Parts: sequence; structure tokens; C-alpha cells
Amino acid sequence: MENENLIIITRLLLSVVAGALIGLERTYHGRPAGFRTHTLVCVASALLMLLVAYHIQLLPGVAIEAVRIDPSRMAQGIMTGIGFLGAGVIMKEQLTIRGLTTAASVWITAAVGIAIGAGFYFAAFITALIAIGTLSVFRWIENVFPSLHYAGLSVCYGHADPRVEAALAEMLKRHHIDGVKPSYHLSDEGKRFRYHMTIRSRSADNFRQLASALSQMEDILEFSITPTGD
Repeated sequence: MENENLIIITRLLLSVVAGALIGLERTYHGRPAGFRTHTLVCVASALLMLLVAYHIQLLPGVAIEAVRIDPSRMAQGIMTGIGFLGAGVIMKEQLTIRGLTTAASVWITAAVGIAIGAGFYFAAFITALIAIGTLSVFRWIENVFPSLHYAGLSVCYGHADPRVEAALAEMLKRHHIDGVKPSYHLSDEGKRFRYHMTIRSRSADNFRQLASALSQMEDILEFSITPTGD
């Protein structure tokens, strides 16, 4: 009995360490689901798997053949519940969707907790290292590796003047920005003409320079540049 208690304590403490290590990276980058959330998710997952492993001790006097528990179904139930928690950290701000990486980290933390609760220490340890490496090292790779940055550009001016659109196209070209999927519509009972498109560039700083240039155009009544991505 003492040996079993030691195993339970060890697995729960290991789940605390694994969840905390993954959560620290999220907390460092200011994510809503951070240190405490990941720790609790990992410990809860480990505990539920321990219930499966030690269900015989929880039901004294009941014949073994009378109780059948499938560990895989418990794991499925845990991951289904984690799906709702992950959905709670995903937020949409205009064209930007944030929280996908945090939701994925919560999901993999639950998987690590399940592995620890089931006694698969080596697999849990390697998975935790992979998760931490992906969240930290891959962030550095994303910053170093050349990539395209996307944003939504919305420009409003007094009336449909092709010269304004031509000037805008020239400005995008001058700032090394490509525009795709343009759309047009009238607002304020036809008094304003709004032009919207998706823009992309190899440097996010080009968007800042574009905003500065647009603010100096007299024909532009208002504009917005909204970066997209996680």
C-alpha cells in the first residue's frame, strides 16, 4: 500500500513539474492560459488516469470481472473536455485570430498528464521537452526564417476617384507591399468610398511605414491596417 501511495505521489508531482515547465513559457509571453492553468490541466489529467489504474482499490468487495474500465476511453474523455478549455483561449479580433498556440499547448499538456498518470514516464518526458522546444526554439526560428506578413488594409476617401486608387497602388509598391483580393463599397449614403484589400510584405515594419505615409495623404479620410495571424 505504501509503495502504491509513493507511485501516486510521484506521478502527480511529475505532472506538476511537466505542466509548470510548459506553462512558464506561455506566462513569459503574457498568454492568458499560463503557468497555473497548464499545471492544473496536467495534474488533473494525471489524476484521472490514476483513477483508471487504481479503480480496483476504489471498489473493494466487487469482483474484478464485474468492473471493466477502458483507459483509452478515459483519455478520450479528458481530451474532449480540454477541447472546451482550449476554445476558451482562442480570441478573434477583427481579422486576427489569437490563442491557437496556447490552445495547442493546453492540449499537449493534457496529453503529457495522461501519459504520466498511466506510467509512461519516458514518453511524457520526451513530449514535454518537444512541447517546450516547439514553443521557445521554434519562435526564434519563425523570427529568423524569411516569411510573409499579412494584414487587412481598409481605406476610406470622399468619392470614387481613380487617381486616389492609383496613388494608393503606387504607395504600396514603394513600400514593398503587395495587395490582393480588393473589394469596394459605399458608406454614409454614398458619400464615402471604402476600399479594402489584403496586403502582404516580407517585413512587418513596412506596414508601419505605410501607415505613416497614408496619414499624410489629404484625400484619405480614414484608414486601418490590421495584422492577421496568431
